[in-house]
Amino acid sequence: MQHRDKVAAIFMGLFVWGFAGALFGALFAGLYQLLVGLGIAGWLPLLIAATIAATTTSAFYSAMPVALAGAMAGVLASIAYLIATGHQVELPLIAGLAGLAGVLAGGFYAWAISSGARPLAQTFSGLLAGLLAGTVLALLLGLSGIEVGMFTLAAGVVALVGSIYQFSVRRLAHAADWLPGGLSAPVVAGLIASVVGASVWIVGGTTAGLHVAPGAAFEAILAEVPAGLLGGALGGALTGLLLESLGIDLQAIA
Repeated sequence: MQHRDKVAAIFMGLFVWGFAGALFGALFAGLYQLLVGLGIAGWLPLLIAATIAATTTSAFYSAMPVALAGAMAGVLASIAYLIATGHQVELPLIAGLAGLAGVLAGGFYAWAISSGARPLAQTFSGLLAGLLAGTVLALLLGLSGIEVGMFTLAAGVVALVGSIYQFSVRRLAHAADWLPGGLSAPVVAGLIASVVGASVWIVGGTTAGLHVAPGAAFEAILAEVPAGLLGGALGGALTGLLLESLGIDLQAIA
């Protein structure tokens, strides 16, 4: 029976981590290609894309109800913004309005359903993991001069972010016990809502800054997403398999 449970846990880890890695990889690939299309060169596209993708994915992976509340609030606020301003999209305004709506939705969630400081600790763990992973990979690629494709890059980012997240989330969760429980959900929901608002800005407000034609830019972004998705799925599945084989309880963070 123990052997069957172990096999089931490994397969569950493969599925969960593979699915989360696929989402991470697709988001990372799209963001990375967009930043490159905007003319941002060097290590910044990798660092920014890894941080945003890691923060967003960790929120949905570990605090899905709060993240969904924030995403819904962000969508509604962004639609209201577009209707009120006649589709004139400005990043600070739309992200700020969406973030405020997310904070309100998160506050209602915290009032209705107590979740403690756990969602904030888990989301911050993702942000920290994205920053560290992006920095490490940017340094390695910059010093070595090696150029890798999106499939390999996404797999490496997901594997490194997942490992850092796994080993940091429990410590941060314990350290966050002193935070007011009602603060966690509003902050996480507001952050996710701001990302949604920024996504609307990406779709409708950044085409003027692209160094190529808008149609070609979006084609380039979409062309990288499948490689990022597959690479992220592979990196997440292998990382989950390795950590589960080492006896680390991956389900404790879900």
